[in-house]
Amino acid sequence: MSEHANDRRRFHRIAFDAPTQILQGNAQWATELHDLSLRGLLAVRPADFSGDSAQEFTLRVELGAETVVEMEATLARDDGELLAFTCQHIDLDSISHLRRLVELNLADSDLLERELAALGESA
Repeated sequence: MSEHANDRRRFHRIAFDAPTQILQGNAQWATELHDLSLRGLLAVRPADFSGDSAQEFTLRVELGAETVVEMEATLARDDGELLAFTCQHIDLDSISHLRRLVELNLADSDLLERELAALGESA
């Protein structure tokens, strides 16, 4: 089983609609968030997207007026319609916001703890 397929089984994706930006160097693209997890996110590919898949991206997801999840990520897959990003680094505030969002959507604290443990194993 590939590492990506294994991550997909360990991390539940949460469908969520939030303003999202993809940044790389001086370039910035607004996109539509498809879903996110503790391990990364899936977004609609912007029509003018020209990011360099060999370089890291910064992803910003606005969950609320003053609540932003920001992560450094690599592009794992570009199928022409969707971009899949894998989180490489996330700050403490962002992971706290993301954890709370996942917790509210999973409604199962044991499952959340298993996902957090899996996140620690993959780091």
